[in-house]
Amino acid sequence: MGSMLQYGSLAKYYDMIYSFKDYEKESRIIATLANRYKKSTGNELLDVGCGTGKHIVYLKKWFACTGIDKSEYMLRVARRQVDGVRFVRGDMARFEMRKKFDVIVSLFSVIGYTETHQNLALALNNLSRHLKSGGVLIIEPWFTKAAWKSGSVHMHTYETNDVKIARVGFSGTDGSVSVLDEHYLIAEKGKGIKHFRDVQRLGLFGRAETLALMRAAGLRAMYAKRSLAPGRGLYIGVKERDLDPA
Repeated sequence: MGSMLQYGSLAKYYDMIYSFKDYEKESRIIATLANRYKKSTGNELLDVGCGTGKHIVYLKKWFACTGIDKSEYMLRVARRQVDGVRFVRGDMARFEMRKKFDVIVSLFSVIGYTETHQNLALALNNLSRHLKSGGVLIIEPWFTKAAWKSGSVHMHTYETNDVKIARVGFSGTDGSVSVLDEHYLIAEKGKGIKHFRDVQRLGLFGRAETLALMRAAGLRAMYAKRSLAPGRGLYIGVKERDLDPA
């Protein structure tokens, strides 16, 4: 899984690093799709891999939201900045909420962190198991192997009067896994400069592979070209049958 500092000790800088994201616009798209495809009559939504809760800030206008994330560091930030929402720690492949939802979303390519075909199947089965009959699952995928640009480099910066952040990264490949080797320089007023290296590994899952696993999990699955991030599209699954009716 790599060092994953972005979701650990760097969590307090996460919203600064991704300040370019338009969470409000993305949430409107998700709400529109959820209401278009779901057949259940409720409005309970589970955000899996909710991070700092930035999508839930807007999604809670339309849905009764719950957030779940593997990182307690990210959840601490979410609880501080989003009122009236329950945030729970859990792994997407193994969490147990003991209830079902009308809408489940997994955004910003969190699904890629399952890394292997086996873990992806476990996660999709678990998500499906937590959907009501007629409920809808919306997944924002990571890149496919064909779309991944191995060997490319990237840089992103963020600055205010008190904080300056530079993130420089190299994109590599290890078999069917993408490897992001990223270095952070963070300067804070009155504190100095810190350097961090963060290595992340995300599975490069094929479209046909993912759709087949969604269908095996009891979902009527489709791929939508409409994207939150350029070129990634969205997977949409509507719950058709329960694998464990009990």
